Amino acid sequence: MFHVVLFEPEIPPNTGNVIRLCANTGCHLHLIEPLGFEADDRQLRRAGLDYHDWARVLRYPDFQTFLDTAETGRLFTLSTRNTTLYTSSHFMPGDAFVFGPETRGLSAELRESVPTRQRITVPMVPGNRSLNLANTVSIVIYEAWRQQGFG
Repeated sequence: MFHVVLFEPEIPPNTGNVIRLCANTGCHLHLIEPLGFEADDRQLRRAGLDYHDWARVLRYPDFQTFLDTAETGRLFTLSTRNTTLYTSSHFMPGDAFVFGPETRGLSAELRESVPTRQRITVPMVPGNRSLNLANTVSIVIYEAWRQQGFG
């Protein structure tokens, strides 16, 4: 099992899609406040369909509280500014993947709070800004799960 950490997510349908992904992959979802929407947002519920009851979703008032209380393994930060490809990492059950807000990504301080090899990126065509958050989460989680034989 892996952990998806959405740091200050802003767009309800992205978070809803990640809830659905976590329900279908057995991942725990950690939401770091402030959220850019209310937990009962209609768009959030719609994107997550009826998977909200099947996903384990935990909320934290800030990142430090997450670090102090969540039971995870290694942290990996994801950013277009990172240089280590996600495919060059060997993931282990319990690893946590930290994704930043859709409009600004993770701060340099948060990105660099983990060892260099745990600062990963998903490649894109040069000159493009970023992939959709939910799509990026899917790419990384399925690679981590594939490495575990989809067990």
